[in-house]
Amino acid sequence: MSTATVFTHPAGSPSPFHALADTATMFRRNMVHARRYPGLSAMLIIMPVTLLLMFDFFFGGAFGKALGGEKYINYVAPGMILMVPALLVTSVSMMVATDMTKGIINRFRTMSFSHSAILTGEVLGTMLQGLLGVALMVAVSLALGFRPHANALEWLAAIGLIALAIFALNWLGAGFGMAASSPENASNTPMPVMYLPMLGSGLIPTSTMPVGVRQFAEYQPFTPLTETVRGLLMGTPIGDNGILAIGWCVVIGLIGYVWAKVQFRRKAG
Repeated sequence: MSTATVFTHPAGSPSPFHALADTATMFRRNMVHARRYPGLSAMLIIMPVTLLLMFDFFFGGAFGKALGGEKYINYVAPGMILMVPALLVTSVSMMVATDMTKGIINRFRTMSFSHSAILTGEVLGTMLQGLLGVALMVAVSLALGFRPHANALEWLAAIGLIALAIFALNWLGAGFGMAASSPENASNTPMPVMYLPMLGSGLIPTSTMPVGVRQFAEYQPFTPLTETVRGLLMGTPIGDNGILAIGWCVVIGLIGYVWAKVQFRRKAG
């Protein structure tokens, strides 16, 4: 089906049905790009798995002693699983920036279609890739000895929270991509987000950190996310972290959505 056929609607603003159809088309386009350019998708899988292997094999013994003899893989796996949503920020940013600089947006502007479908389809398509990456990370963690205690409901809650984090961070990535002047710039500006899972409680408890570092680690968004996922899967106390994790996802998602939409209207409207 040609792009012109897909995006041609009756005169006037696209209806909700047409907007949904356009989003589905952009979602399929994202999947096609993922198949044609597997290198970026592979990064989402290889980097977290490599980090998980490195920390478990090289530092697991020492960190395990610091945790009172607990198997380190049981502690580190939830934090490393959340590396996938963090890496997706860069992926979405690069893909959005590439679309904005290749001129394809100008082609879409000549057609009657829902402009919001471009960003929404990109976000949802990358979200599916992220969920597949999370599934692989869980499989690798289980192979390394990760033994969660969660029941079916707790697994669903953990997956739901991870999906919400992916969705929110993808919109943040879309904002970075829209603000970038080039795909190269779009790959660099979101990099601080990639390190946040490791600068929280993902690798070691925040109580073992120096005061200044501990305060940063405790108040950044990935610590409540990690502690909630860890609590759901391993039965550790969650406390207020569940509410904080959901709150952070909502705030990040809204900021990313508004930021991306405002810039999109300015650049492609």
